[in-house]
Amino acid sequence: QVHLVESGGGLVQAGGSLRLSCKASRSIFVLNPMGWYRQAPGKQREFLASTTLGNTTTHADSVKGRFTISRPDTVNTVYLQMNSLKPEDTGVYYCHGRGPSTLPYRDYWGQGTQVTVSS
Repeated sequence: QVHLVESGGGLVQAGGSLRLSCKASRSIFVLNPMGWYRQAPGKQREFLASTTLGNTTTHADSVKGRFTISRPDTVNTVYLQMNSLKPEDTGVYYCHGRGPSTLPYRDYWGQGTQVTVSS
């Protein structure tokens, strides 16, 4: 079983920055892709960004230019740098990873970390 553990959430003022981190508890296989999702109060979970082993990244239009996903050399670790935060960025942020590379694969989710942006 693989568990994803997020950290780095918290309370920040509008215009501020936060950096979220996510690391798998075990690396028995490589997760690919890895990404971040967000669930705001009363809304569905939405995609924010993803990255592949080859460092191909995708960002949602709502965060493009403000959020940056990155994947260091450390296996099954991913970061989300969030700048110019807005009150509408408030929500629970979830890390995601898919693996193994052969069928059947499955999706893994972290427990979520709260981000609150005050106006």
